[in-house]
Amino acid sequence: MKNKLSDLNDHLFAQLERLSDEDLTPEQIEVESKRGEALVNVADQIIRNAELTFKASTFVAQHGDRFRPALSGLIGKSVTVETSDE
Repeated sequence: MKNKLSDLNDHLFAQLERLSDEDLTPEQIEVESKRGEALVNVADQIIRNAELTFKASTFVAQHGDRFRPALSGLIGKSVTVETSDE
């Protein structure tokens, strides 16, 4: 499974739609509310991880390749930075 941040956005909006359903019973609203809280908790972790990856890539781009090995170990995969000559 390959998820992207855009998929996370889709899940969050789908949850918002479920919570906005005016036909829900109070019990269903409670279930959806708990599901929403769990979704937000997971989303927060995903966003933090993406932010760390971005910061590591930015650091390599700004300070050169000499830090790449250390950062690669930190985030568990190789840090790649693509540059353009524009």
